[in-house]
Amino acid sequence: MSLQALLAVVVSTAAASTMFLASPARASNAGFMLLREPRPDGPPVEVGVWYPTDAAPARMVLGSWSQTVAAGAPAVGEHLPLIVMSHGNGGFFGGHADTAQALAEHGFIVAALTHPGDNYKDQSRATAMADRPAALSALIGWMLDASPLKARIDPDKVGAFGFSSGGFTVLAAAGGEPRLERMRAHCKAHPDNYDCKLTADHAPPTNIFDAAWVHDPRIKAVVSAAPALGFAFGKDGLKGITAPLQLWKAADDQILPGDEYAEAVHRDLSRPHEYHVVPGAGHFDFLTPCDTTPPGATQPICQSAPGFDRRAFHQDFNAQVTRFFTEQLAAPKR
Repeated sequence: MSLQALLAVVVSTAAASTMFLASPARASNAGFMLLREPRPDGPPVEVGVWYPTDAAPARMVLGSWSQTVAAGAPAVGEHLPLIVMSHGNGGFFGGHADTAQALAEHGFIVAALTHPGDNYKDQSRATAMADRPAALSALIGWMLDASPLKARIDPDKVGAFGFSSGGFTVLAAAGGEPRLERMRAHCKAHPDNYDCKLTADHAPPTNIFDAAWVHDPRIKAVVSAAPALGFAFGKDGLKGITAPLQLWKAADDQILPGDEYAEAVHRDLSRPHEYHVVPGAGHFDFLTPCDTTPPGATQPICQSAPGFDRRAFHQDFNAQVTRFFTEQLAAPKR
């Protein structure tokens, strides 16, 4: 049976078409540049940016991943949609490079930040969850107002993609109001879950339960894959999310297991949205397929369950993500 046949898709809207609607002109390739976003309260933020180009690409290594892009090439297109990307705990800007490349080849500009204090080099703010949507909103502002590609972006066509802690981030940035005090009962019931162990190892800020969440109304569409802390929102906390949502769950997620994460968001979000459950997938299968195995404790990010083809899955995943953002941001509204 093909992967397409195995992919369990629950769509809460009327059946969503998998055919692209009218979209931005597809470019020959994806360009790439690594930028530094200034910030007033700390070192610059590392930002990877993918964009459409007609220049010839070449292979570029990104840690255990690689991409085929035209580094530093001139961009093509005008009034292009912008997608901002938020990685998971301990990640970096390149964790979803293949998805970013696919979007760029379909006419999107994609900007992925390395979250300050929550990345593979620095875990000093790993549980300061309110930092994340604030950083994502700041990235949108910088891309629109000061980045080298600002003149090519349509400010009315902004979407957000996030995975794991990034999946939580985009939900909060799009209007979600989590109640992190729900962590107490959650971790009492599930002390061995990754989020509870992370909280035990990295003490949250003293004001974590009183955090002010930054919402950005410029976000017009959201893709959230395996969102962390999904249970923290509840029905009331999701009411502020009005942008169209595509939600993903790995059926065999060992990092965020059970029904308190993506399933909780699906259950508590009362309005129509897309919900995709991927049989056989583990948590890290949403990351770009690895070309090499990283050393030591990070090896699980490259390991899939026997019989699960991450590369084949990503062909479908990237097509579905691109289709969704095309429908919501690039296609003419009827």
